[in-house]
Amino acid sequence: MTPSPPKLVLTVIDGLKPSMLERAIDTGRAPALKTIVERGTYVDRCCAAFPSVTPVCAATIATGVRQDEHRIPAMNWYHREEGRYVEYGSSFSAARKFGVVQQLTDTVYNMNLEHLPADVLTVFETLDDQDTRTAGTTYLIYRGRHRHEVSKSTALTRLASTLVRRPVMGPRELFYADLFASRETPCRAQLGLPGIRDQHSGCVGAYLVENDLFDFLLFSLPDNDTHSHGNGPHAQVDSIATADRQIERLMHAAGGVDAFLAEHAVIVVADHSHAAIERRSDLFEAFSDWHVLAPSGSGRDEAEIALCPSQRAAMVYALLPEGRETLVPRIVETALALEGVDLAMWRPAPREGAIVGVRGELRFSPGGDLRDERGRRWSVQGALEVLHARVEDGVLRSEDYPDALARAWAALACPTSGDVLLSALPGYEFPDWGGADHVGGGSHGSLHHSDSLGALAFCGVEPPPGREAGGWSITDVAPMIRAHFAG
Repeated sequence: MTPSPPKLVLTVIDGLKPSMLERAIDTGRAPALKTIVERGTYVDRCCAAFPSVTPVCAATIATGVRQDEHRIPAMNWYHREEGRYVEYGSSFSAARKFGVVQQLTDTVYNMNLEHLPADVLTVFETLDDQDTRTAGTTYLIYRGRHRHEVSKSTALTRLASTLVRRPVMGPRELFYADLFASRETPCRAQLGLPGIRDQHSGCVGAYLVENDLFDFLLFSLPDNDTHSHGNGPHAQVDSIATADRQIERLMHAAGGVDAFLAEHAVIVVADHSHAAIERRSDLFEAFSDWHVLAPSGSGRDEAEIALCPSQRAAMVYALLPEGRETLVPRIVETALALEGVDLAMWRPAPREGAIVGVRGELRFSPGGDLRDERGRRWSVQGALEVLHARVEDGVLRSEDYPDALARAWAALACPTSGDVLLSALPGYEFPDWGGADHVGGGSHGSLHHSDSLGALAFCGVEPPPGREAGGWSITDVAPMIRAHFAG
């Protein structure tokens, strides 16, 4: 057996679509990624969480569990205990609706320090507890065991420090935009502006490699997602090439490809994929006759529901607990009447989920005789056609809605999720609270394969037992990292 390299780099390329990675490699635009694919294992169907949006998927990658445990339910959600919306950054116009300072506080601080439960460990915390040298570039989930004060090294960060004031707990080496930096480097992120973020990660990563400052590095390359939102998923080759150049910077800092791979195992993973967007599906119009809670919280006593769009997924919260049994069916009926809604999901009973669409209704619950592709067992009643699913040798399979029951159940069982969850038809997106959408570009969030199946490539690290047969998920990444350092 070939010895494993002692270090490991987890590279998260936001929204990396497998077909576009393959095109970038075939056209010579991604030589570093080509090397990793050729020397290791490549998976073109690595399944995201649902909703397949970045906060949910980032938490899943960093912890190895879905939101029924990590409790980060969506891009926009309603905090029942605090009686307010949480907005992680759907758009600047949405952030203005909820308050830019509150949006920054929720994203930079609360997501890690309050919304993510303390007993759900990140890979940083697990490895910090083993005294493994951890490091990370700008990533939504950064929680570790080391304290970091707000940086005030430049005029721009001193200005930002008037809004972002508190320290955070992160990996040993943390570089989060320009807000937190565990040591002085020549790298600047312009406070995390799109188009600059990959370059900042590449600069920091090369510095860390050259100075031997980590055993595990989470190397975040988010600009592919922004490029895809604006230009569509089929324009990814350019942004993949940009990401590839940052990986090359790590390799050059180590003395070249061979020297780098001799010392570093590598995992490259997409948090989700991207789908082309052609039309809006306006939740606010569909529920215009309802009493919807406003972003300001005004009218809370009269509000029937809270609406939470998250790109190609959405959640609706019933705010009248005493009338939930009658309110939820009305919500489902209203939502399904809206053009662009593919599936509605809810829990008719504590241990039962329901998925309904134009093809019928399916009820399911954990445990039973039917297995999914990852070996989990289910009881299922109703129309398999809802998921374009079939049963083969006792295994439930669906190419169109991969790992659908487990993903839907995790979303439904999440204590912070809405009462009704929605997944959009291909080509549709729910505009956010600021009215923003990505029509003419790309987006993600749904249960559908088009934005749920991302790319995964790894070399120098072992796959989890049983994954050789398929059924890959972003939940597999954290166990691979922990197993790599367990010995």
